[in-house]
Amino acid sequence: QVQLEESGGGLVQPGGSLRLSCVASGIMFRLSAVAWYRQAPGKQREWVASITSGGSSTYYADSLKDRFTISRENAKNTVFLQMNSLKPEDTAVYYCNSKRGTYESWGQGTQVTVSA
Repeated sequence: QVQLEESGGGLVQPGGSLRLSCVASGIMFRLSAVAWYRQAPGKQREWVASITSGGSSTYYADSLKDRFTISRENAKNTVFLQMNSLKPEDTAVYYCNSKRGTYESWGQGTQVTVSA
């Protein structure tokens, strides 16, 4: 029942920063764990980061934890992904995922392109 919409993607130069947003409908989002995934052209979808429902615990892919930060503002039904020191290898479509029990929702994705 949760609907997700990502935003904040775009074109950025190497070394730059972007903050992605995932806005959800419904109160149940606040009880859901949320994760960011990404998929580059010709590559498999990979997990980026996760956050618990209350926002007290966060988890990151080892290669990204020094540059990316996940956070949430439940009062605004929003989860963020702050991305710093971006590299061309970060170019991908970034997806927001919400899970509660057996229920799962995905957004449509937002394109991030890192290029000079």
